[in-house]
Amino acid sequence: MARIDDVSDYLIAPDPQAVRLTRGVQGTDQNGEPIDLRVVEERPLTIFLNRQEIVTAMTIGDYPEYLALGFLRNQGMLRDNEVIKGVDYDEELETVVVRTASTTTYEDKLQKKTRTSGCAVGTVFGDMMEGLEGVVLPDMQVRTSALYALAARINRTPSLYLEAGAIHGTILCQGARPLVYMEDVGRHNAVDKIAGWMLSEKVGAEDKLLYTTGRLTSEMVIKTALMGIPVLASRSGFTAWGVEIAQQVGLTLIGRMKGQRFVCLAGEERLLRDADPTQVADEPRKMGRKGAE
Repeated sequence: MARIDDVSDYLIAPDPQAVRLTRGVQGTDQNGEPIDLRVVEERPLTIFLNRQEIVTAMTIGDYPEYLALGFLRNQGMLRDNEVIKGVDYDEELETVVVRTASTTTYEDKLQKKTRTSGCAVGTVFGDMMEGLEGVVLPDMQVRTSALYALAARINRTPSLYLEAGAIHGTILCQGARPLVYMEDVGRHNAVDKIAGWMLSEKVGAEDKLLYTTGRLTSEMVIKTALMGIPVLASRSGFTAWGVEIAQQVGLTLIGRMKGQRFVCLAGEERLLRDADPTQVADEPRKMGRKGAE
């Protein structure tokens, strides 16, 4: 499958050549031959809400302001009507301070929590689950032709994953167009960056779709629903709790999107099957990173 180099219609696209995101290392291959590789960097980022230290997250280090805003928003610490006075990033100290016009209701009761880049160790506060009780997701029709177009485009877009691997991507989409493509060592970070961008740019969620390269876990479903996005899709698989929560909140959950195939386990009523799967180009069984065919 050929790679697409034109990302001019993305609002934010991956930049595999960006400094500080990867590092060159040397090793040996299975035959003992020397090999040079680019590997993804990860560094700590400490997020403050006013004077309260909230969390230290391991991240690749791009878009720290969006990550901080999105994390706080998805954890329910920033309400829709919250007045944000500033978002200050200190690269040397690796901290982001989000300042609000008044003290939030969360600062006194929160203790410092640390989450690692491990996929199963994302921090989920109880407030996230409580926030689902009032979620009503918008009605939106999803054309399967758009799903196929998105999957083909996203999977061929130059990215850190294709360059170095060991990373997850999450993409905000509208119709058949990918808008904002964020990557990070944890899928939770990538979706938080998108949430932060939407909050900062005041972008609505009612006609959007979220695509992720990672598994459709409970955390991914919860965050998508809290963002007000009605559809979550992935080329990867599901967890049982993720499916259960999606069914409860009425979120359309689509996984295992590869070539002609996909599986919908929740929100089937939003799908408009306007494409013949047999007319969609299937994917090769194995896709390499660099130079994928």
